Amino acid sequence: MALALDGVSDTLLPRRYQEEIFVRAQQGNVIAALDTGSGKTYISTLLIKWIAAKDVGQGKITVFLVPKVALVQQQGEFIARQTSLRVRQFSGATAHDMGDREGWKKEFADADVFVMTAQIFLNLLTHSHWSMDKVSLVVFDECHHTRKNHAYNGIMREYFQTPVGSRPKVFGMTASPIWNPRNATESLATLERNLDAKVIAVKEHVDELVGHSPKPTEVILVYPTPPDAYPEYPSTSLRHKLNIETLPPEIGIPVDKIITRYDVTLFNLGPFGAELFLYTEIKQRVSQLINDAIDSSMDYLIPTQYGLHSQVRSQSPDNVHPRLRELERILEAYRSFFEPPEEDSEPAAFSWSWCSPKVRKLAETLFERYTDSFQGIIFVEQRHVASCLATILSRIPLLNHIIKTEQLVGHGKDMSNKAHAKGMGTRSQQDTVRMFRERQINVLVATSVAEEGLDFPACDLVIRFDPVQHMVGYLQSRGRARHKTSTFVIMVQEGAQSQAERYLQFSQSEPHLKQVYQDRDLMMHTPEVEEEEGELHDDPADLAERERYVVPSTGAVLTYTSAIGLLNHLCSLIPRDKFTPTHVPKFTGDFSATVHLPSTLPLPADLLVYEGPPRRSKKEAKRAAAFLAVRTLHSLNVFDDYLLPTKSARGRENEDPDGVLIGDTSNVPETLDVQVRDPWVPSRTLWLHVVHLDGRPSAGLVTGTPLPPVELVASDLFVSTDEPREVVLDPRDAWSQRRAMEDYTRMGLWWCITGRGITLPLTCYLVPITRGYKIDFQAIEQAVLHPFGSYNWEGIGEEHYGHLLYMNNKETGHPMVLHRLRPDISPSSRPPEGSKEAGHPTYRDYWIRKYTRKGYAPVISADGPCVEGLVLERHSSSSYSLENTLAVSPTPRILDTVIFPLEICRWALMPEHVYRTFFILPELCHRATDLWRARDARIALKLPPVADDLLVQALKLPNTNTGFNNQRLETLGDAVLKLSAVVHLYNKFPHRHEGQLDGMKRVSISNRTLLARAVERCLEHHLSSENQSIRLWRYTTTSEDDLYEVRPRRRTLRQFPRKSMQDCVESILGASFATGGVDMALQAGAALGICVGSPTPWFMRYGLRLPESKPSPLFLTLQETLGYSFKHGQLLLDAVTHPSFASTDSSSYQRLEFLGDALIDMVVTDYLYKKFPEATSGQLSWARSRAVCGAALASVAVKRLRLHQLLLINNVELSMAISRYVPVLEEISEEDIILDGWKHDPPKALSDVFESVMGALFVDCDYNYDRAAAIIEMVMEDLIAALRPDLPRDPVSQLMVWVAKSGCRSVSFAKSQSRSELRRPDCMSVLVHDTIVAGPIAAPNLSMAKGLAAEEARRVLDDPDSPFHLSRVCICGKESESAMEEEPAEVPLDVDMSELDDETKEGFAILARILLEETDELSPPPAPKEVDGGADEQASLAAEDETMEEREVEEMMEIDV
Repeated sequence: MALALDGVSDTLLPRRYQEEIFVRAQQGNVIAALDTGSGKTYISTLLIKWIAAKDVGQGKITVFLVPKVALVQQQGEFIARQTSLRVRQFSGATAHDMGDREGWKKEFADADVFVMTAQIFLNLLTHSHWSMDKVSLVVFDECHHTRKNHAYNGIMREYFQTPVGSRPKVFGMTASPIWNPRNATESLATLERNLDAKVIAVKEHVDELVGHSPKPTEVILVYPTPPDAYPEYPSTSLRHKLNIETLPPEIGIPVDKIITRYDVTLFNLGPFGAELFLYTEIKQRVSQLINDAIDSSMDYLIPTQYGLHSQVRSQSPDNVHPRLRELERILEAYRSFFEPPEEDSEPAAFSWSWCSPKVRKLAETLFERYTDSFQGIIFVEQRHVASCLATILSRIPLLNHIIKTEQLVGHGKDMSNKAHAKGMGTRSQQDTVRMFRERQINVLVATSVAEEGLDFPACDLVIRFDPVQHMVGYLQSRGRARHKTSTFVIMVQEGAQSQAERYLQFSQSEPHLKQVYQDRDLMMHTPEVEEEEGELHDDPADLAERERYVVPSTGAVLTYTSAIGLLNHLCSLIPRDKFTPTHVPKFTGDFSATVHLPSTLPLPADLLVYEGPPRRSKKEAKRAAAFLAVRTLHSLNVFDDYLLPTKSARGRENEDPDGVLIGDTSNVPETLDVQVRDPWVPSRTLWLHVVHLDGRPSAGLVTGTPLPPVELVASDLFVSTDEPREVVLDPRDAWSQRRAMEDYTRMGLWWCITGRGITLPLTCYLVPITRGYKIDFQAIEQAVLHPFGSYNWEGIGEEHYGHLLYMNNKETGHPMVLHRLRPDISPSSRPPEGSKEAGHPTYRDYWIRKYTRKGYAPVISADGPCVEGLVLERHSSSSYSLENTLAVSPTPRILDTVIFPLEICRWALMPEHVYRTFFILPELCHRATDLWRARDARIALKLPPVADDLLVQALKLPNTNTGFNNQRLETLGDAVLKLSAVVHLYNKFPHRHEGQLDGMKRVSISNRTLLARAVERCLEHHLSSENQSIRLWRYTTTSEDDLYEVRPRRRTLRQFPRKSMQDCVESILGASFATGGVDMALQAGAALGICVGSPTPWFMRYGLRLPESKPSPLFLTLQETLGYSFKHGQLLLDAVTHPSFASTDSSSYQRLEFLGDALIDMVVTDYLYKKFPEATSGQLSWARSRAVCGAALASVAVKRLRLHQLLLINNVELSMAISRYVPVLEEISEEDIILDGWKHDPPKALSDVFESVMGALFVDCDYNYDRAAAIIEMVMEDLIAALRPDLPRDPVSQLMVWVAKSGCRSVSFAKSQSRSELRRPDCMSVLVHDTIVAGPIAAPNLSMAKGLAAEEARRVLDDPDSPFHLSRVCICGKESESAMEEEPAEVPLDVDMSELDDETKEGFAILARILLEETDELSPPPAPKEVDGGADEQASLAAEDETMEEREVEEMMEIDV
């Protein structure tokens, strides 16, 4: 259906005949039969708006269906422009995955009108994304397609299954409602039955309709019969030279098909057209076959070999068939004859006599009809004819200066095979139509794709080059000529009476056909639904026997028409390598069909074959067999209850594989503000915890929460606390006693920790205790009378040396321990040489200068004694170690001593054991917080008994800047999660293939699922995110409301990234595994809601399931090498069967490979975690990736287990590739494979079979992880022994980090091809400021080429003698004087690294910055610029902020005499 969109106004202004149809459409279901260009879409839009207003609030949608992809955008944009409704457009390329239920749910919630291809809507109904009763209106564009097994008919079958009162309104649009003019009434009745609608036409305003849809002048153009020979065409024809009839079958060129098309083209277009077709067809196929052969032979070369062969093509390992090379040489000789000339070169000769009489007649007609505004369409039947004819017309001298032609053809049946596809993509179609509308071209040579729907301007001339085959084609193509002066030409061969008669039949019958529906009334009887299936080519008895299956739990629908598509979809998801053909179901039999499913499906042999019931047509027999297969596979859980074989590949599934809902996390902000569980709150009830230093009671920690006993090492002291005991205060003195404890604690904090006052209420107190472990209020009251210490040094003697704490009141916050009194020195004494005071005449001069600030000079007497003290280090952090071991220093550290006048120093009224406890109080509180929070989380989350220290570590976020965090455990937990999910899925879904399992695994372990599970269990309330700096004392509260609560809230506000939650789920799994192995990890996973099946150990769930069978003698040596005897020999057979082997005796190794991959990943991670306790998470991950990469596992498979000798393969190319790579793997050392494994790309089958054998071992030992891990470590011992934490990163990462540290911001990669005939890039270069410094370097795959290019770039950029040394090519510093001070590339907060492109300067810079931060290799900050006055003055400036506070303290200290 065509619509001139460009001229439509913004407001709908329907004509009277359109209003007439609209009014009748309001009354019932109708099919509007109107000519092309009469504005049927106007009417549908009026109807859409009317329905939207009438059905408001019912939650229903309008569906506008089109038969072709190209129409989706066209009609969608028109409806959106003419209404205020929310319109969505969907075609194959833009639609959501059918497994993405959440995505479709959102689309249906956010839109009113859906414009889509029919198949998509049918799929939505099939998989129960939507139902017909939720649709208010269905518009069928080009509705005459509603016949046979078209998707339109499938949709209507679902319509008829809907109760009558819940069905949507139907509105059909077509210019040709009758397919078969010989039986017009029955043809019309069939369409009406299928659409449950009446065909209507304009009755009252026919004259107006005729005025807007004029008919063209119709002309029969007779052309002579083509001659038997064309003597003027060159005798050395391409057909003769190629001699394709003698091509051997193994080459793979379909000679018979090509010759048939050649003959057809010769008859229609003449010798040049036929030869042009032959040239194009053979060249395309030969080029593909040669490239495939070369690529196959080069795929597994090592990089140096590949690079050499890429540079010199003649040296390529050539397994190309000699005849292909011969064809290539012949085609090259004819290139200038058939292909367009290059610029500034003469076009090849062309003779009018090389064309058929038909083409000559066509050319003459175009020339005669040509005007300056001329536009025309030539309709042909076949795509290759359209292509050749468009080329010929541009070469004919008569036309080449006036005619600009392009072809317009359909997509073709299989656009997936791009090399052989002759069709056009949707974008190419749209571009061609746009150029035609814009008059950049004036003649289209088109197939039936241009007959209907696409938006074309009215043409001056429309020519049917090939005979008209049916009434619809006649009416639709004629509709393109709708000017009053337009001409519609039918070309008929001289003497071809049947062609002329067919045309005359169509032309003369049209008025009579229209009369059939012209005067129809909507109230006429509508046939019963039971007659709906009575189609011309499907036997009624077959249709009556069709079944329909609705899944009870979801409403998903299985029909005969959908069954084959579902089987094809299932098979398409089976993973395969390049050596395995595409998996498809195969049908045998005629009227009783049998469907054979691929043996790679993990099903018993009897469940791979389904014999359908007898049917009366072959197609129906196939549908019946497919229906039976899908229904059985659904019962086996191969298809889920939505009849989908897998979850969404895009990770937007709304439930996990166990059917548990995955909550919506889209509203979780990137940064969370969370009320975290915290023990530090004021409370009515107080608890005393006796603190022991090196086993001796030293003080009491009083809190509002009973804390668990704590043990730690801090400041080289063993610190521990007792079980809490309740503090009973005298009710009469309770308030004053609380206040005294708070004042005492403030005093101790000021002296020992903060050096500044604390004004907020405290949440814990550290107090002296009596011998009876009671709070010593007498000592507290005496001390708080002098909180800043005493000036009275009487009674202080040698017994206090090394024990008394004092402070210079001019340097608050710097406590000292008395070393000795110095009556031998006075302020007037001369400082000794080498001391820091030596630059001044006396000590007093030094002190006055030092303490004079902003004109305020201290008062220091010239006489009097001095005191010498040991400076105690200030705490900067409350971090502690989980190791609880004393640090052994080879030499004791000597503390600095300082001398001050006695008159400005005051000593603290705190005993040594108390102030030493104050010094370790930050670590003690930190440890108590962690331990309390871990135990609280264990109870709240219902976790198993995970070790305290490991759970503390699991809940500690990286931003706390402590000596430990959850990153190492997260790395371990990631592997635990993957293995736990894989084992569960492998056993729960025994009949699902690897592709299905992998999709479910990704849903199970995705960050979105982990985040949802964390949110459900409120995990965020248990995370530790506090920074451990103690510049500010954190154990305070802004409110004392909890004092009046029976149960304190015990929460505090914290902020951290939401990513922390999913990370902590993995770290808890890691902590559980590290405590109690797999069994405890399963318990933790079940508690956290992870998809692990249940907390029951694997051997109890899955062990002893398989029947025992003796392994084949083929595996005797393998079992000896493993040191393990298999109980289930079938597992080993499956494990070595490549998918190409296609045996009914064994399945392929793919499921076992899926299992083994997760197992090996877990074993290597576990090994590294235990061996390198100091390694960071990044180091563990990088080392693991080196050991489990394809090259590393392939080397173990070959060198250790000789699996290449056991592998069952039925593919010559794969066998050759393996045989070529085995010697390489046998020679390379384990150290080299770890360091340079990225340089090798052995056939994937080698690493796959190693993984599958390890998976078989795991299953055979009843999922005993420890036993399997021991064997795997033994097999891989040489390889994993080469692992270490400081392994160099891959060359790409190294280059990025190096560039980021250098400050260059203009680096990027660029890919290219080493050979023009390649269909893919195989070279990489590195550019610095748009200058190529390395490359292009070719390699078998692009990843390897990038590594080699990065390696070379790093070498030359760092080489001072290289012309590409960074200093010579980088101009970042020269672009502006401030360039060196510019900030490095900023990393977005929520950056998705997969979206960053290192082939752009910006993407490379951001990736480099991320890697730099991940590897902790940030350059040290530049030294601050010196200012006048030197370092001392800088220190003074930095201290000015604290001057006022210190003055206040000094004044208080001076008053407190």
